[in-house]
Amino acid sequence: MESTSVYWMPVWRVLEPYVAELKLVNPYFIKQLPGKKSDVKDAEWIATCLLKDLIRGSYVPGDTIQQLRQYDRRISDLNAECVRKLGKLDAALQRCNIRISNYVATTDGKSYKEVVRLLSEGIRDPAELLKVIHSRIINRVGKEVIISSLTGVISDTDIDVIRQLREEVDLAQRHKDECQSKMDIICQKYFPEQLKNLQTIPGIKGRSATAIIAEVGSDVSSFQDAAHLVSWCGLKPRNEESAGKIKARSITHGNRYLRKTLVECAWAASKTQGCYLNKFSYYQTVVRRKNKMKVQVAIARKILTAVWYVLHDHVAYRDYTPDIVPAA
Repeated sequence: MESTSVYWMPVWRVLEPYVAELKLVNPYFIKQLPGKKSDVKDAEWIATCLLKDLIRGSYVPGDTIQQLRQYDRRISDLNAECVRKLGKLDAALQRCNIRISNYVATTDGKSYKEVVRLLSEGIRDPAELLKVIHSRIINRVGKEVIISSLTGVISDTDIDVIRQLREEVDLAQRHKDECQSKMDIICQKYFPEQLKNLQTIPGIKGRSATAIIAEVGSDVSSFQDAAHLVSWCGLKPRNEESAGKIKARSITHGNRYLRKTLVECAWAASKTQGCYLNKFSYYQTVVRRKNKMKVQVAIARKILTAVWYVLHDHVAYRDYTPDIVPAA
């Protein structure tokens, strides 16, 4: 069957217990020649390719991994929703001439949240709001500046809107914690060794380790080698060159959820002192003056390569050092 959106999933779930082998096929690889096109002709073409053994099925993980994927992608959606709600919350504060977001590091920080909490409870006095601001912020920009940023015109309607937005953000955060708790329970029950080994890789901790298992699975036998997994994820650079002219070097399409997680891990690994990835990041960005974002993508590719070997060989990560002599 064709991998069209989510429409194949209910059919797959019904047939999986009764059919010996199911193949989910990317239509890009079996598209027929231009001409008259219809659903019937597509079905005939897929059947013809299948009879001649020309179809390679896509990677479809088992039921446990699919449950993890649902939780992981739900967390991704909730993260995007939290960012959007925090933006709306800050817009509601700025409407009231409350500009404290100009002086805090993030709208998801403790000082900002405490100001929002007091405003949602109807407290408008800048002196009271000042008490929940961290002393470092006050010392950095000055007390008068902070008081000015907390002095606004706040109506009862504004308070209601701020309260509702704050509750929506808290609800999304609570749902995120519930999903992550479920993922931790499943991984500890079925994949404790893989979860432990993945966290030995620089930049990967509990949340990212469960996300990697959810997207890749605990068994990487579906991927012939690390390069196959890198290509499937979409971290492999293109090689489009003609007559000595480079046309493209951007990365390919792939699993965007896994790619996003790995790039976040790459930022953490590049700041982990003493590891090879930290030295690689320094050399590429400082010595060779390469683009920092492109270097993070390269580090993400190295991390995914390490993930394949860790899951394939069932071993912990060993940091690369030039002094290590390979065994004979």
